[in-house]
Amino acid sequence: MARLMAFDFGTKRIGIAVTDPLQIIATALTTIHPKDVIDYLKEYLLTEQIETFIVGEPKQMDSTPSESARHVEAFINLLKKQFPTIPIDRMDERFTSKMASHTIANSGLKKSDREKKGLIDSVSAVIILQSYMEKRSFGF
Repeated sequence: MARLMAFDFGTKRIGIAVTDPLQIIATALTTIHPKDVIDYLKEYLLTEQIETFIVGEPKQMDSTPSESARHVEAFINLLKKQFPTIPIDRMDERFTSKMASHTIANSGLKKSDREKKGLIDSVSAVIILQSYMEKRSFGF
């Protein structure tokens, strides 16, 4: 079985999370600069199979697209162009950064480790991926 891969897109950093091959556990993979993401994915796909990309979809409280939605759309189009055989799903990412910050604060990590900006992005990607897997398991 192939893995699922989720992205928390940002213009400065992209958090990436993956499942295990059985698609049971979501794990933070890395945080990477947007300009390096395609090369990273090409290298990753040489050794791992991805069933679906899941991209966090930024929305306002009223479910309309947020200001960063246009950047996410450009990223999705880039993924489609570079990896046309891998389907892409979207997952609402509202509150993931707050949930990630809360999780990190309660993790027991040293303060210097908790303040690493990329950590929030990778944990947010895990939350997006876990939410996607839960939604899928309920048949949505």
